[in-house]
Amino acid sequence: PQGSEEAKAFVNAFLKRSMPKMKDEAIQDILTRKAVVLEHYSKKKTKRKRKKTKGFTAKQRREMHLFEIEPEQQRYTIFLPLHELWKQYIRDLCHGLKPDAQPHMVQGKLLKADLHGAIVTVTKSKCPSYVGITGIILQEFKHVFKIITKEDKLKVVPKLNNVFSLEIDGFISYIYGSKFQLRASERSAKKFKLKGTIDL
Repeated sequence: PQGSEEAKAFVNAFLKRSMPKMKDEAIQDILTRKAVVLEHYSKKKTKRKRKKTKGFTAKQRREMHLFEIEPEQQRYTIFLPLHELWKQYIRDLCHGLKPDAQPHMVQGKLLKADLHGAIVTVTKSKCPSYVGITGIILQEFKHVFKIITKEDKLKVVPKLNNVFSLEIDGFISYIYGSKFQLRASERSAKKFKLKGTIDL
């Protein structure tokens, strides 16, 4: 058992440890009261700043030729499996593409679908040289489609002033490029009006 002096010394030492910012006179003044409120100083944790991983800019991507397809890869037969995958993707998206499916429902799904792998044909154009181009869409940008034809030629076809037809399982859909000038990621969130007058 501790004596009264030892107990007093222990309390004083404890209070000094618990309240380091207080002077001895203030601690003695507190001891004369019935209740003692001890202060608690928590150590401030330094937050580590997370470094954000910066991707390449559009200019850097162009300089590195990330989106360019090598000439030896520009062959129609290479991309036929991609077309088969796209057809299965559309069938799943449209719940099977049954004969009794409503055309406007299929059209609405196709407008928002990813078109990489789709076979399209330019049916109307203000530039006659584009009419009749048929092939698999390899890349879709905001303003152009990159299409590989059966003749193994990579064609860059602008969306503006062109109408494209797209056929799958008997359903033929028309894409009016002038109203379609969006990136694939933006198009999936856009609300399209299925009715209305559309000009080239």
